[in-house]
Amino acid sequence: MSESNSTPWQTSGSRLHDGDSDPDLTEGLDLGFDGAEDILRAWRRGMRPDPDLTVSEWADQNRWLSSRASAEPGRYRTARTPYLRAIMDTLSPSHPAQRISFMKAAQVGATEAGNNWIGFVIHHAPGPMLAVLPTVEMAKRSSRGRIDPLIEDSPALRERVNPARSRDAGNSMLSKEFPGGILVLTGANSATGLRSMPARYVFLDEVDAYPASADEEGDPVTLAEARTTTFAHRRKVFMVSTPTIRGLSRIEREFEASDQQRYFVPCPHCGHQQWLQFERLRWAKGRPETAAYHCEGCERPIAEHHKTEMLARGEWRATAVPTDPKALGFHLSALYSPIGWKSWEQIARDWLAAQGSDEMLRAARNTLLGETWIESGEAPEWQRLADRREVFAAQIPAGGLFLTAGVDVQKDRIEVDVWAWGRGLQSWLVDHIVIPGGPDDPECWNTLTALLGQTWTHENGAIMTLAKLAIDTGYESAAVYGWARQQGIAQVAPVKGLEGFNRATPVSGPTFVDATVNGRKLKRGARLWTVATATFKAETYRYLRLERPSDEDRALGVAFPAGTIHLPDWADSEWLKQLVGEQLVTIRDRRGYARQEWQKLRERNEALDTRVYARAAAWILGADRFDERMWRQLEKQAGVETVAVAPNPEPEKPSEPQAGRIATPRRRGWKISTPRYMD
Repeated sequence: MSESNSTPWQTSGSRLHDGDSDPDLTEGLDLGFDGAEDILRAWRRGMRPDPDLTVSEWADQNRWLSSRASAEPGRYRTARTPYLRAIMDTLSPSHPAQRISFMKAAQVGATEAGNNWIGFVIHHAPGPMLAVLPTVEMAKRSSRGRIDPLIEDSPALRERVNPARSRDAGNSMLSKEFPGGILVLTGANSATGLRSMPARYVFLDEVDAYPASADEEGDPVTLAEARTTTFAHRRKVFMVSTPTIRGLSRIEREFEASDQQRYFVPCPHCGHQQWLQFERLRWAKGRPETAAYHCEGCERPIAEHHKTEMLARGEWRATAVPTDPKALGFHLSALYSPIGWKSWEQIARDWLAAQGSDEMLRAARNTLLGETWIESGEAPEWQRLADRREVFAAQIPAGGLFLTAGVDVQKDRIEVDVWAWGRGLQSWLVDHIVIPGGPDDPECWNTLTALLGQTWTHENGAIMTLAKLAIDTGYESAAVYGWARQQGIAQVAPVKGLEGFNRATPVSGPTFVDATVNGRKLKRGARLWTVATATFKAETYRYLRLERPSDEDRALGVAFPAGTIHLPDWADSEWLKQLVGEQLVTIRDRRGYARQEWQKLRERNEALDTRVYARAAAWILGADRFDERMWRQLEKQAGVETVAVAPNPEPEKPSEPQAGRIATPRRRGWKISTPRYMD
């Protein structure tokens, strides 16, 4: 066919460019207004086929890294992280893959690969694109810290997106318009943002940190993927995350359903191709600086300076048959981190530092190995806990610095457990109270109200009240909301348990719900906090299994490990059995996917529930985020720093325990100023 007879969609992309004037197209057309050229230019762009350029090629040609968003500013070089080349190229329009998952260690460049894809879409393959972060706030931070520098520092993008500080509504914090498309950023916690528009491209970043449900409307990943339905075979979904817990990890589930590609690199000594595994990183005992990788082919140690050449000569290989041929999955550990980033020596040091702490080992497994953590949900033996009970010197031992209460509402009673909290989230069971009557009895609520003003005595003589009380709304929620509204938000937090893990934000909210007060219904009258109960149950069992220093070690000044749970001698067998009354089990759904859930081992488990609610109250207060200044202030209020000048500094001995409580004479003049926090 001659060039003169060709139609615009048969013309190569190199023939027509923005700004070209084609007489064959414009001759004889009188559109009657000045926008004819703009319309024709947009029409030609829409007819042009997707370019053959790959995402990695585009990044090397057009991407500039800002000093605001990168430790290595300047032109982007895929050769710095060669393992990302194939991953980025699967995101190119010419590649048939539709679902790409990347399960990886922390800080291996995955987010920048996603940002390269965003830049490529804006420049070469425009269309509607949705980028989802765990929360809306994180989406805003990503927009300011990553997307704006991406656009401003790359000339090819800067000319297509108006400046962020312009008055043009096309570029806001969470929305970037460009010719032929739009980029919308949102949080996985926002159902409104997830259903805002159809999307050809979806970038799901850190999916294991997403909440179980977006505004109680369903799984955020499912909601986001539903946006791509109308684009059929042209859609692309890129899912990235550091994994979390086995059986609950979204990214692990996606990876296991894919072709499970591993990055194989050659041994510099024998040429044997292998994917790097942590078990083959070895070092002399106590000397992480000697860390070297041992080839599985020749067993010779590989020094880290060989890594650059190994990465450059590496290749991705599938290790499984996917259930969907258009679903590709990649896995990468920190062992592949380029020289200058995470060294093998540092990986060895981090692993050694994590020994002895389940929490640190979990983080190391997730962030260094890019693998899931197998949560141990086996309940500790109640008899072992009974053997560990302690005689407290006062109602609140010296380490306790503030009090929270967890409240479980039952048909015929209300059960309350009061816990003291100290540095490192050590905790002490201070009181167990059963209020008879149930939610239909006004006197029952009056007794609970009086509890808000009750005081407990610290070992140093300070008088403490409850800093926060968290009450479950699962039973007779209307009565609970009404009582909570009457008490105000300073001390009381209504909570709703949501089964599932959320380590990033185990307590979310508050949201507003209707409440009935004095027979009158108030729209959005109460504040409700949502608690990922599985997270705090697993934490409780992990803390209960911590090894404690011996009496000899304690005499030498060895402290209890962070998180230690101290139980008083008056905690009876029934309460202890309730505390360990559930077990974490793994079950599989009809599609074969594994998930974990807590199941009861016995009928009653109020002690575990109230512990979870009291822990949630400590989270709401901010205990997980207290800085040194705050801990020192609490110590000062408790008299820990002023005991030498306090009157009668010797603690008084407690009287005999009665009905599960310790009665200690109060000292005047030591009333603690309980911190008040905004919800």
